[in-house]
Amino acid sequence: MIIYFLILILFSVGLYGLLSQKNLIKLIISISILECAVNLFLIIAGFSAGGSAPIISAGQDAGRFMTHPVDPFPEAMVLIAIVISLSVLLLLIAMALRLYHHYGTYDITEIRRLRG
Repeated sequence: MIIYFLILILFSVGLYGLLSQKNLIKLIISISILECAVNLFLIIAGFSAGGSAPIISAGQDAGRFMTHPVDPFPEAMVLIAIVISLSVLLLLIAMALRLYHHYGTYDITEIRRLRG
């Protein structure tokens, strides 16, 4: 139960950074923290105490897996989410660099003021 509380704290830190920061780089870091919290939640949701992975070799007993299986679906979802979050992160960094080259600042209030 404590792990869910720690994930909630990590999610809250990312959300606080997303809502309170004015720097584009800090906003990107906050989004990355939020994505990590969601991925951790998905992994913990699929965890089964005493369970085994769905990989059975020729010499192993299949009975342990049949009685305490681990759901591989959350792990697959997290792998897909990591790939998507990496591509979104790279896109955000590229956009931040283009905004910096155009406006000369990472401050979003300055960028809004210089609109035109």
